[in-house]
Amino acid sequence: MKISNLFGKKQDADPGHDPEKKISQPPHSPQQKSDPPQEDNKKTSNAEDPPPSAPSSQHHPDTDPAPTSEKTDIKAGMEKSRGGFIARMDSLLTFKKEIDAELIDELEEILVMADMGVATVQDIFDRLRSEVKRKELKDPAALRQRIKSYIREMLELPHARTLDQQMASVSGPFVILVVGVNGVGKTTTIAKMAYNFKQQGKKVLIAAADTFRAAAIDQLQEWGRRLDVPVIHHQPGSDPSAVAFDAVVAGISRGVDVVIVDTAGRLHTQVNLMEELKKIRRVMGKKLPEAPHEVLLVLDATTGQNAVSQARLFREATEITGIALTKLDGTAKGGIAAGIVHEMQIPIHFIGIGEKMDDLRPFNAEEFVDALFA
Repeated sequence: MKISNLFGKKQDADPGHDPEKKISQPPHSPQQKSDPPQEDNKKTSNAEDPPPSAPSSQHHPDTDPAPTSEKTDIKAGMEKSRGGFIARMDSLLTFKKEIDAELIDELEEILVMADMGVATVQDIFDRLRSEVKRKELKDPAALRQRIKSYIREMLELPHARTLDQQMASVSGPFVILVVGVNGVGKTTTIAKMAYNFKQQGKKVLIAAADTFRAAAIDQLQEWGRRLDVPVIHHQPGSDPSAVAFDAVVAGISRGVDVVIVDTAGRLHTQVNLMEELKKIRRVMGKKLPEAPHEVLLVLDATTGQNAVSQARLFREATEITGIALTKLDGTAKGGIAAGIVHEMQIPIHFIGIGEKMDDLRPFNAEEFVDALFA
């Protein structure tokens, strides 16, 4: 898949945007004196995402940041996957009295169809076939537990550290650079992350550095107003790195704990993507040498193997250190989580299992697998 196709889908295009038109450069750079950071919470609306001020009788999952009294149970959030490939696997095992080649092949096909990825499934079943051959695995019912165990192993990367562990070792603001294509839920994820950190008592600041899409700036401003989180932004079309730089400056001066930086979800070529992300990182690093501390890739679980393709392309463009996997409640192919981690060797930090603000959860492999196989 060409990255120009990935970042230039028609449905993601901005209204009135000409993809052939060269992006104009901003009138300033971070090295020069830039416009003062703007924190305008002016209410705006756009055709794709209804504003939070819409009548309360109409629920808008992407714009209702109100805290909820009840979180979505993770088992309920994984219901579609449990009723999909897990149910098919259980149905198959129920009627089998012994392990044979046909059973192994059928199970393998079920996991491939769950978008776990061919390489990931092959790794699991190479191990299973070896155990069966050595007669270490004889009972078909034990296959389920063994598959569950292998998936959990894949999700628990030995080198991975949680965001809390990383933040504990950082003095000054912890900077998270958020990347991902348009349409994966990036803006909503940023807002839910900000809410999550605020619930922990952390002081949060957001940088609207997707300056190529005016609607992205408007949406983050509105989220900031509703969540009482400051949003640093410049005018549409300005230099994204200048916005990120000003956000880091503001974060340091205000004693902020977490700075979350949004970035463009679509640029014209892979070279543009790589250079823009490199520049943002380089410019932030001039003010805070360790920044960004985390580069978080937002992926939509409902896109299946396309999410893995996106992860590969972004990894070519910049160093990805973590993943937020959204919309897991909307897919029967929850196995994609194992496929992404196994193939990319990048940890999942957050999963989205519902529409409420509390439904973006810090990822826990044991909890996730238990819910999947419940």
